[in-house]
Amino acid sequence: MLSEGGSFMKGMAVGGIFCLGLSLFGSFSPATEHGPGEHHHHHVKAPSKDELTRLSDGHVLELVNQVRVSCIIMVQPKILVYWATVLDTWSKHCDKAVFYTSESSKALEAVDLNEKDDWARLRKALKHAYENAGDLRWFFVAKATTFAIIENLKHLVLTKDPEEPFYLGNAMKSGELEYVAYESGLVLSYEALKRLVNVFEDEEKCPERGHALWTMSEDKQLAVCLKYTGVFAENGEDSHGKGLFNSKSVDSLITDSMRDNPTNVVEGCCSDLAVTFNGMSPNQMQVMMFGVYRLRPYGHDFHDLLVFQPPEGSDND
Repeated sequence: MLSEGGSFMKGMAVGGIFCLGLSLFGSFSPATEHGPGEHHHHHVKAPSKDELTRLSDGHVLELVNQVRVSCIIMVQPKILVYWATVLDTWSKHCDKAVFYTSESSKALEAVDLNEKDDWARLRKALKHAYENAGDLRWFFVAKATTFAIIENLKHLVLTKDPEEPFYLGNAMKSGELEYVAYESGLVLSYEALKRLVNVFEDEEKCPERGHALWTMSEDKQLAVCLKYTGVFAENGEDSHGKGLFNSKSVDSLITDSMRDNPTNVVEGCCSDLAVTFNGMSPNQMQVMMFGVYRLRPYGHDFHDLLVFQPPEGSDND
């Protein structure tokens, strides 16, 4: 009985330590290094129509020409059908689209990172994108299961300065840690990506291989590393405060709205200028491309103040 009691007490002690560890992790808040140009706001809103009309035509044209997006798309051979679908659909609207894979595939072209670990692979992809950025100053990171409308992303960041550290998307919270959900796609400005790549060199603050008893998801590890550099997660919203980055598909969001807002389903669903959706099949992505870029009511003009031209040489819709 004494032996059994001793084992019980040991189990209690180990369990208590584990629970304490979880509690500490939930409230984990690394010290940040405050640098020049740091900002800490939680909501990034797209410019309203009124804001755009106050800009001169020349200024608007300059901004439109400057906003160019590099898409960092993470793929794996086991989801080859998604990989092929993204290649054939929304990635054509990126100014530059590079696919990063865990292992090479004879069927489709990508940068083979030869890395099985998800976090280590994402780090390598971000570093590669930074080193090959050229004059691109906005970076959109997504999985192949995400559907994106790049023109709406450009509208969101149109008046934002990429030399400031922006890290935005669908902002979430885990304990005290605020992060951007990877499944909804995330956006980094050039300054944020530069700080991130620099902190990758510091194994104490941003280890490539986790040292904890449990593994954090890539999006949370990304947020921890960025927080050390004074960069914080921000929620991307339209001018009315509606979120632009969605973790669900359109039909799921409409279903939710029918339940929660039966008298105003469309208004309760999602923003007219949504940037991303998630959880769609490859066939649904193809249908979305038709709905977003081709289907229109004859004679109806949305009076958009901006026109984002397709990338040069692109065969997009």
